[in-house]
Amino acid sequence: MGKSVTGAMFRKMVISGANYLESNKDYVDSLNVFPVPDGDTGTNMSLTMKSAVREVNLCTNNNLDSIADAVSKGALKGARGNSGVILSQILKGMSTVLVNEKNITTKIFAKALKEGAEVAYKAVTKPKEGTILTVIRLMSEESVTIAKKETDMAEFLKQTLEKGEEVLKMTPELLPVLKKAGVVDAGGRGLLVILNGFLKVVLGDESDVNLDFEADTQTTTNQLDPFAPASVDYNDLADIEFAYCTEFFIININKKTTEADIDKLRETLMSIGDSVICIGDLNLVKVHVHTNEPGVALTNALKLGEINGVKIENMLEQNRALKIQQQPEELKPIGMVSICAGEGLAAIFKDLMVDHIIEGGQTMNPSAEDIAMAADNIPAETVFVLPNNKNIIMAAQLANDLSKRNIVVIPTTSVPQGITAAINLDPELSVEENKANMLQAIENVTTGSVTYAVRSTHIDGFKLKEGDIIGLTDKSIIAKGEDINAVTSDVIEKLMNENVMNITLFYGADVQEVEAQTLAEQLTAKYPNCSIDAHFGGQPLYYYLISLE
Repeated sequence: MGKSVTGAMFRKMVISGANYLESNKDYVDSLNVFPVPDGDTGTNMSLTMKSAVREVNLCTNNNLDSIADAVSKGALKGARGNSGVILSQILKGMSTVLVNEKNITTKIFAKALKEGAEVAYKAVTKPKEGTILTVIRLMSEESVTIAKKETDMAEFLKQTLEKGEEVLKMTPELLPVLKKAGVVDAGGRGLLVILNGFLKVVLGDESDVNLDFEADTQTTTNQLDPFAPASVDYNDLADIEFAYCTEFFIININKKTTEADIDKLRETLMSIGDSVICIGDLNLVKVHVHTNEPGVALTNALKLGEINGVKIENMLEQNRALKIQQQPEELKPIGMVSICAGEGLAAIFKDLMVDHIIEGGQTMNPSAEDIAMAADNIPAETVFVLPNNKNIIMAAQLANDLSKRNIVVIPTTSVPQGITAAINLDPELSVEENKANMLQAIENVTTGSVTYAVRSTHIDGFKLKEGDIIGLTDKSIIAKGEDINAVTSDVIEKLMNENVMNITLFYGADVQEVEAQTLAEQLTAKYPNCSIDAHFGGQPLYYYLISLE
């Protein structure tokens, strides 16, 4: 193991830390428990690290001072939300130490961590214990002690991270809202993820650093799992005093502006809001404030220079949305998903109380994930899925493994079968009774379709040329010709039997209503004992979808 880190290795460490956080950002996001976070902690920290990496990638040399300076500037440029800003200040503090060195020893790294903690604390007007600030402070203090005895960088980082994990477990005891939700601090976890990425590089790319997330399951007295999505009674938390989260940069600082002017702006911001962060220097200033007067914040900032990257978010609206999301989901017994292409067909399925329509069919087969997501969006314990195409049935069956709902696939191979299945669903019956009824109903449906040949070929006893009108069943071509209505009539004739009582035509986007009605009248005359109906389907490519029952 090495006793020092070069500029080239530190470059890799920063990139690895960013990549490691990106891989774990959703998990870090899940630890968020505050009613209106400024975005998601893991996402914000990841975006901050990505910005640092972008700046590092612009470095044309591997000198430690250049890399450290790039990390500081990039993190400040990309800092997003409180968590991202605090992370940028930790990196800024570390960089002020590293820019004066050629290599990083354990003592220098410990000194950098300690400076990072001090700069981060100064950036926050009212620091809270039990947050990322506590983690970096206590961990950095311990790292100084570790560095006095340990010169091996890998061992130093391991022991420092062990202290970090120990402090992270303490955060619920220091911050009541964490303890109530049964989670550790999200920002603290994000920081340790980044440092684990650093360690991965020091150990060597082939080494695997496993983050022991499960170790935090003992952080609360009732031993809730801190890594499950947080469950919080938002009505029990404090009301929002300041409505607008306001963030921006001040760039192209005026020549007359001084450091004292930045301090004065910070004081002004504190007088009109809270969660104030006003950091930077005479090159760039980053501002964050929760206030009811974002215009006042912007007006005062303009006295220092130009404003850039303004973002104002309504936290009251965010809070309302979060409260709605946290309400227990009320599920009805049964829902339906149907797959089809064509606005007319979609409207028919909606009239039949289908909850969700997925656009797809012969030329657009949805994935198992698409179907699972559609089912998940339906507040129902069991969701019946009507694939309406033989090429979609398998994907629909796989969706059950991806969905939180109980998915029951009715293997409909055509839209007419799907419509019949939907008609036969009765919300008052059990799932098994409905499944049996729907399966039996689609057995009584004979379907055909009319489209055109896209190339010349010889198939099913027909010699086809490109553009020929062709009639199909789900298994073969059974008719061809040059006139759409004539071919449609031919298909029906070949599919007819003495049990057919209803013939339904769903005409496509390329068929006019008058043409469809003319065909329906001709069929009524030809089959006087059958009920003939024509409905607008709007499906692409297929002139007619035909149902015989």
